[in-house]
Amino acid sequence: MSSLKSNLYFKIGSIIIIIILLLIPTVSIQNLITERETTQEEAITEVSSKWGEEQTISGPIITIPYYKFVKEQNNIEAERIIKVKDYIHILPNQLNIKGEILPEQRNRGIYEIVVYNSKLELSGSFDNLQLSNFDIDKANLLLDEAHITCGIDDLRGIEQQIKLTWNNKEYSFNPGVISNDVVKSGINAPIQVTVDDSMKYDFSFNINLKGSQKLYFTPLGKTTDVNIRSSWKNPSFNGSFLPDSRTTSDTGFSANWNILHLNRNFPQAWLNSEYSISPSAFGIDLLLPVDSYQKSYRSIKYAILFIVFTFLTFFFIEILNKIFIHPIQYILVGIALIVFYTLLLSISEHVKFNFSFIISALSTLLLIAGYIKAILKSNKLTYLISSILVILYSFIFVIIQLQDYSLLIGSIGIFIILGLVMYFSRQIDWYNIVPKDKNEEA
Repeated sequence: MSSLKSNLYFKIGSIIIIIILLLIPTVSIQNLITERETTQEEAITEVSSKWGEEQTISGPIITIPYYKFVKEQNNIEAERIIKVKDYIHILPNQLNIKGEILPEQRNRGIYEIVVYNSKLELSGSFDNLQLSNFDIDKANLLLDEAHITCGIDDLRGIEQQIKLTWNNKEYSFNPGVISNDVVKSGINAPIQVTVDDSMKYDFSFNINLKGSQKLYFTPLGKTTDVNIRSSWKNPSFNGSFLPDSRTTSDTGFSANWNILHLNRNFPQAWLNSEYSISPSAFGIDLLLPVDSYQKSYRSIKYAILFIVFTFLTFFFIEILNKIFIHPIQYILVGIALIVFYTLLLSISEHVKFNFSFIISALSTLLLIAGYIKAILKSNKLTYLISSILVILYSFIFVIIQLQDYSLLIGSIGIFIILGLVMYFSRQIDWYNIVPKDKNEEA
């Protein structure tokens, strides 16, 4: 047994095996973080399904049915002409959207979900429909079946009856769309249009709409102008277009988009389902200030650094101070380092992440420091290892906070750590290392 205690290769092999074994619970904790994050997403989905899903407003769009005649031929009958109903879709020349988002935070168990009420006013005009450009006989245009359509992803979010003002006449919207060519879900209202290309049609209507997490818009106007304000302090502007101007403060945000038809990849009018408008959507994500699961996942990626550097410190203490630390003691310290991440994950579900990190790090540090004091009987070595752990936890905390610079700071930190290891090991005679057991010395 004494030969094993002083065997350098046995010691190094034991440490490597312990590190590899400790990676197993580390992976398990990563899976636990993913599982808890999935549970959070399920809670968000459950609340959203009852309140209102993510919303995208696409419209308004004029849809005019028309008849076209096509030849049909089969093996039994002779060639014949059949009549098919298709659709013309026309977008507005000017589209103005302004409104306010009223956010709320709801709870499902321990999870917080962002929902909102929005009050939107849509207005604009259709100028020069230019139906003659489609080369369709006027007799085949079903102008009496013309509708205006506004796409809404989740109709359950509609709070009040929606009235359309169309050239000073009022119409009521009906649920559904008369054609799935452009939008799959929405509302529609019958309107009056003529074949006169010089005719101008002004429109306006208000929507009170509930939703969750996101509110997006589609730039259907030849010129689209969107102005949105809210009391939410942490917006994220996403989609195909960023705001031309925006202000964010402790009282909320306001944002303005001004988009031309030249900025998107579809025209002002087309037939049937020739173009798709969904890729051009843009808008606002209402983000919660902290995502503890992402930060917990990022922190556990450095678990191997904690374990290796702590064990390396223990190993150097053995070599430089001629003492013996049992592999079981390495294992217990390693488990304490792993338990830090379960503490961090569980506490961060109830309090802010930064405070959770401090509580978990301090608890782990006191546990390990007390254990080291008991087995090494040295205040100096206890302070040394505790200081190293404080530096490591501070290093990881800084990396988590500086997300954009985490790779840079992490690389520099690891380089400095490697330099310190090389510096303190420079005078060790690796061919003449014999740790001594205190019992043998006695």
